[in-house]
Amino acid sequence: MIEATGLTKHYGKTLAVNNLSFSVETGQVTGFLGPNGAGKSTTMRMILGLDNPTAGKVTIGGKLYHDLKQPLRTVGALLDAKWVHPNRSARAHLAWMAKSNKIPTRRVDEVLDTVGLTSVATKRAGGFSLGMSQRLGIAAALLGDPEVLLFDEPVNGLDPEGILWIRNFMHKLADDGRTVFVSSHLLSEMALTATQLIVIGRGQLISQSSTTDFVSRAAENTVKVRSPQLPQLRAALQTASASVVDAVKEAALIVSGMDSDKIGELAAANGIVLHELSPHVGSLEQAFMQITGDSVEYHTGNSVAELPLAQPTN
Repeated sequence: MIEATGLTKHYGKTLAVNNLSFSVETGQVTGFLGPNGAGKSTTMRMILGLDNPTAGKVTIGGKLYHDLKQPLRTVGALLDAKWVHPNRSARAHLAWMAKSNKIPTRRVDEVLDTVGLTSVATKRAGGFSLGMSQRLGIAAALLGDPEVLLFDEPVNGLDPEGILWIRNFMHKLADDGRTVFVSSHLLSEMALTATQLIVIGRGQLISQSSTTDFVSRAAENTVKVRSPQLPQLRAALQTASASVVDAVKEAALIVSGMDSDKIGELAAANGIVLHELSPHVGSLEQAFMQITGDSVEYHTGNSVAELPLAQPTN
């Protein structure tokens, strides 16, 4: 179990994490979400003792990371897939990690086999693709057979088969009673992987709930509207202070902050024809955009719905 209490981190005048409290339970995959600059990486670094909090604390099984005698046997982490000496082989990289925590050498070959890197175990890690580096990072996290696992963007660089593998593997780890804490920008993948969510913005907690409850809460008072006059309808809704997201594939608007009756009345008052006005059951992506909209630090000129979905690279 991971427990953060009043976690705060200043970098000079910059407040990266602000009085953040949450808990990550055992036996579940917990997703850690937030816009860019929300403080996710800083929080993970503080969990692992790589950064010291300005205030508050975070414990793993009731202990600070620095108090763990053989930390790799308790906590496994993948924060940076390229954190490997480029001239070391995959096996040599894992072997020195194992020796530092008194982990049997046989465990090195076991985890290499688990992540599918046995055939390249003696090759230089510096020549690995991003996907292979991710697999090596996952092997390093598994090395001590830990009870707690932290993954930051674990599917980045993996092909579809690799993404499916890590998803199923994280589920298995949770089913075995381990604590799995994973941060990712691929929200469609998080919807399939995480049963619990911790969502932060601007260093503060926005939500901690099940994935189902998070999506359902965002869907409350959310309406799908189709019309042959979408630009005029969008402008009228925004003037009336409703929140509007374009659902491009459905040629519709997803509206929150205004119920169906008021939307219909607004359309009628502006002479706008409606083809559909119905309660909307949203996705994790739509719920995330709606709930974290006020916490986004960097905005682009395009609607989020107009941008292509992020795809894993080879």
